[in-house]
Amino acid sequence: MGFRSIFILFLSILLIGCSVHKNNEEQDLPIAIQTNNNKNPPKVVLLIIDSLMDKPLKQAIQENKAPALAFFLNHGRYNKNLVSSYPTMSVTIDSSLITGTYPDKHKIPGLVWYDEDEQRIINYGNGFFEMVKIGVSQFAEDSLYQFNNVDLSHKVETIHEVLDKRGKPTASINSIIYRGNYEHTLKIPKVLAKTTALPDHYNTSGPKILSVGAFIRQDEKNKHLVNRIGLNDAFAAQELKYLIEKNILPEFSIMYFPVNDHVVHRKGPMTTEGIEKLDKQLQEVLNVFPNWKNALDNMIWIIIGDSNQSSVKKNKKEALIDLRDALSNYNILKLDEPVQNKDELVITANERMAYVYKINEDIPLQDIISRLQTDERIAWIAWKENDMIQVKSENQEFRFKPGGVFRDVYNQTWSIKGNSSVLDLAIDNNNQIKYGDYPDGLARLYGALHSQKGDFLILDAKPGYEFIGESSPEHTGGGAHGSMHKNDSLTPIIVTGTDKSIDHLRIVDLKEWILDILK
Repeated sequence: MGFRSIFILFLSILLIGCSVHKNNEEQDLPIAIQTNNNKNPPKVVLLIIDSLMDKPLKQAIQENKAPALAFFLNHGRYNKNLVSSYPTMSVTIDSSLITGTYPDKHKIPGLVWYDEDEQRIINYGNGFFEMVKIGVSQFAEDSLYQFNNVDLSHKVETIHEVLDKRGKPTASINSIIYRGNYEHTLKIPKVLAKTTALPDHYNTSGPKILSVGAFIRQDEKNKHLVNRIGLNDAFAAQELKYLIEKNILPEFSIMYFPVNDHVVHRKGPMTTEGIEKLDKQLQEVLNVFPNWKNALDNMIWIIIGDSNQSSVKKNKKEALIDLRDALSNYNILKLDEPVQNKDELVITANERMAYVYKINEDIPLQDIISRLQTDERIAWIAWKENDMIQVKSENQEFRFKPGGVFRDVYNQTWSIKGNSSVLDLAIDNNNQIKYGDYPDGLARLYGALHSQKGDFLILDAKPGYEFIGESSPEHTGGGAHGSMHKNDSLTPIIVTGTDKSIDHLRIVDLKEWILDILK
C-alpha cells in the first residue's frame, strides 16, 4: 500500500500512438501538437494517476470505458516508457518529480526508512498496523508536516518554488508533496483532533493555491469529503473544475488521482476498474468546457503514471520475503521501541525493495549479505564500499561509480568493474551502456544509496515477490511496486498542446521540461 493509500486509510478511522490511432504505432518525443499561438501564456495541468499502466489503459480505451483518456490520447502523443524514480514508491517518485533530482539530492529515501540522526524509523504511511505501532501522533507529524517542511531537502528547489520566483503562481491539488513559498494552515478535522493527541492544525509551506482534502480546499462547497476525507478522485476533480470555472487556474497546476492505485494493489496489474472510475472524473472536468476540444485551447495537458505495479504471487509462503527469518540471529529494532544498545539491525520494507541497516558497528556487513544471499527470491543486494557501489547477485559481483569511460543513453558517464549482467547492462565496443531490466539503473541505484546516512544494504526482489517487515502490508494475488525492475519502473505519459521536446523520458527530467515550456 502506497503512502497516500495508508495516509488516507489513517485519516478515515510525451509520446503517443496506442490503439486509438489508425497506425497503432507508438511515437517518442519530441512531439509537435497544437502549438500555442495565443499571446497569453498557456496553462499547464499535470495530472498524476497513481499506478497508471500501459496495458490496462489501452484495454480500457479499446473497450470504450475511458473516453476522456481516449480524447487526450487522440489529441496528443503517448509513450509507455516514462522511467520512474527509485525506490518506486510515491513519496520518492513525487519528490523526484517536483525537484528534478534523485533521492541523493532530495533526501527522501522511501516510504519507510531509518533516520540515523533521530535514531528512529520514519514511516510516511506503509500500512495501518505499522502506523499504530509507531504512533498516530508521530505518523501525523511526519506525513502532514515533516515530509514537506523538514525531510525534503532545502538544497533543492521544487517546481513551485522556482515558478513563484519567476512570478508564475502554481497550484497543487491533493498531491502530498507540494512544498512552495506560501504559508498555509492544514486544519485537522474536529473528530480527529478531539479523539487523538493531534493538534487542531499544522502550518505548512506550499504553492499559492493548495488543496489537500478536508485539511485545506479552494471550493468551500466541495462536498466530496466523506470518502477518505477528501483524498479521493472526485474531490480533486471538483477542485480543478472550480479553478477553471472561476478563471483562477494558474499557469501551472499539479493534480493527483489516488483511486487506481488502491484497486491495482487489490486486484492486480491488469484491472481496469480504477482507470474507469478515474475517467469519469476526467469527463466531469472536460464537461466544464463548451465542448471537449475547448479544453485544448491554450492548455497543455500532461497525464502521467508515477510507477508501474508487478503481479505478486498468490501463495503467501512463496510470495512474501520476511527478512526477519534470514536475519533471526540478530537483534532487530522493533517498531514500537526506541533504539537500545542490544539492537543490531533495522529492516524497512518498501514493498518490492527493502533497506537493511547495520546499527551495531561490530557486525561484519558480509555476514549479513551471506545470510540474505541464500534467498533466491532476492534479485540482488547493493551497498556502498569506499567510493564504489557494490552489487551482488548469487555469485556474481558488479561495481560502479560516477565518472569514467562508459557512457549511457542519458549521457551519464560511469566507471564499471565486474559482471555487468548483474544489473542487465549491455556494453558495446564503444563503451556505450544499454539498459535492460533496470532502466537508468546506475543513476537510480546511486541515488538511493546516497539518499541517507548510515551503513545499509538495498535489496531488490525478483518479479512476483514482495518484502514484508514487522507489520507491513502485503499484496499477494494483487499488485505491488518498489523495485527497480522495469515491471515497476515504466509508466505511460500523454501530452497535448506543446511542441517542446524533452531530452530524456524520465520523471526526473519533467521539472526542467515544464519550466522550459513556461519560459
